[in-house]
Amino acid sequence: MSDTMDEATLQSALSNPQNLGEMPDADAVGTVGSPDCGDMVRMWLKYKEKDGRKVIDKASFQSFGCQTAIAVASLATELIRGKTKEEALQLSAAELSAPLGPLPPMKIHCGQMVEGALKAALEAEQGAPAPTAPASAPVATGPTLADALNASGKSAGKIKIVLQS
Repeated sequence: MSDTMDEATLQSALSNPQNLGEMPDADAVGTVGSPDCGDMVRMWLKYKEKDGRKVIDKASFQSFGCQTAIAVASLATELIRGKTKEEALQLSAAELSAPLGPLPPMKIHCGQMVEGALKAALEAEQGAPAPTAPASAPVATGPTLADALNASGKSAGKIKIVLQS
């Protein structure tokens, strides 16, 4: 493995991020970061039963802040698909960002934020009661990341929000 970040993989993940956007029917949501500093990652998880095991079927994310966090989150949402909650909890920031190669020291926090959002979602779901709403009803996820940033009074001039349908 190279000792520098793979710029081609980074650019590919940035030019075509996978699983970007909110997931209204998510089983769990986790958020890390602060609207005051501007670096935030939110991750949504949806589970399914497969071979008698509950596995992650889909994951999506929103990220505000650094481009490396967007790339790591995009790659991580693909990496965790098909994993059980226990398997996903074992993944470290380094494993989630491994396709990019070693991150420069000033970018390590990007992988840690993605790991934190994933673990927050996994832990939030663990203690969640069984849903009582019909399966078609959207799950209330609270304010979006854009709402949190707007509430902080932070200028939106440096924030790029990409919505996918």
